[in-house]
Amino acid sequence: MIKSPAEIKPAEGRLGVLLPGLGAVSTTFIAGVAAVRRGLALPIGSLTQMGTIRLGRRTEHRTPKIKDFVPLAGLDDLVFGGWDIFPENCYEAAVRAGVLERELLAQVKPELEAVTPMKAVFSPEYVTRLHGPWVKPGQSKLDWAEALITDIESFRQRERCQRLVMIWCGSTEIYLEAQPVHQSLAAFEQGLRDNHPAIAPSMIYAYAALRSGVPFANGAPNLTVDIPAMRELARERGLCIAGKDFKTGQTLLKTVLAPGLRERMLGISGWFSTNILGNRDGEVLDDPAAFHTKEVSKLGVLEHILQPELNPELYGNLYHKVRINYYPPRGDNKEGWDNIDIFGWLGYPMQIKLDFLCRDSILAAPLVLDLALFLDLGQRAGLRDIQEWLSFYFKTPMVAPELYPEHNLFVQLTKLNNVLRYLRGETQITHLGLEYYD
Repeated sequence: MIKSPAEIKPAEGRLGVLLPGLGAVSTTFIAGVAAVRRGLALPIGSLTQMGTIRLGRRTEHRTPKIKDFVPLAGLDDLVFGGWDIFPENCYEAAVRAGVLERELLAQVKPELEAVTPMKAVFSPEYVTRLHGPWVKPGQSKLDWAEALITDIESFRQRERCQRLVMIWCGSTEIYLEAQPVHQSLAAFEQGLRDNHPAIAPSMIYAYAALRSGVPFANGAPNLTVDIPAMRELARERGLCIAGKDFKTGQTLLKTVLAPGLRERMLGISGWFSTNILGNRDGEVLDDPAAFHTKEVSKLGVLEHILQPELNPELYGNLYHKVRINYYPPRGDNKEGWDNIDIFGWLGYPMQIKLDFLCRDSILAAPLVLDLALFLDLGQRAGLRDIQEWLSFYFKTPMVAPELYPEHNLFVQLTKLNNVLRYLRGETQITHLGLEYYD
């Protein structure tokens, strides 16, 4: 049950943000927060920092900034830590990632150099295209989990954190489906002792976080926390979980365009999507087993938005294809092409062509910030289990087993805003509008 709005605990003290994977996304996020704190740049793309929320009737003209409406942690109270398979500090990793300009990185170099990775839990059988020396020893997966729990507590003490959140920013793992070992906490913990192959490293991080009382969000399409065992642990410990797979480039546009086409009752016969990118994510996804994990995440969006079973004449024969191609010269600057074959009145065909030249980590970094602050808010508000109101940030939003996920970006934002209104005792906004014409 959700506590009353008056029981939201204040955001006092330091909030530690723990990041498995200190690569392009994490270093862009950390450097960006440091730049904003120094007044060097604006937090563009962050709903928590730049977004507003309407309260009450339109005639009241109440639209405060979200950060002024709900008690979020301040950027000055954030401290960062994480794990990686490479030993470079965040400054060195950011230079290697090549996302941000050297001039900006030089101005926040001290803050980045202060963040050095802890040794990672990593096994190349789950991410076959990456190999790094900075990994933990261990005889069993339970040993790895216990080592991570020790890391978390050491970080909490060292950085004098009152609260922690963990957000997976690591690589996409090979495709896994839920198995009996995932169905209960007892089965999962036995699987850790037995080194069960269906327990991937990301699951070990999620388990260690929840065991340590730390809410967890998953920024990759991995199964990770989206299993009954993790939900059981989250409910038992009263913790928030969310995921999965940051909604950044091509899929972001799909969740904007597809709802518009559907609401206008325009048919779609085909949607072809392809991408080129050359960062570490692209290298990982060059492995077919890892790509399948991402493919499943990206393909589910249109099916749930368009609901072909309700309008078979418009979407029943939709052909949806997704491709990702590793192209090293492009680095983090991803390019996504979409060809959409649509049809309108009397079945006459039309086409839409999109070419989105985006920067993956630039789009993902503000999502990490928002998720860290909203997870912390939800935790202080007494929320627990799956945080469906954070679906706004994910390609494959987690939901209760009996529900289908909501992918429409605008419905997701309405859900998020209404949860914030609820937490502060404000009236829900339905957009009915009839009261203005009585």
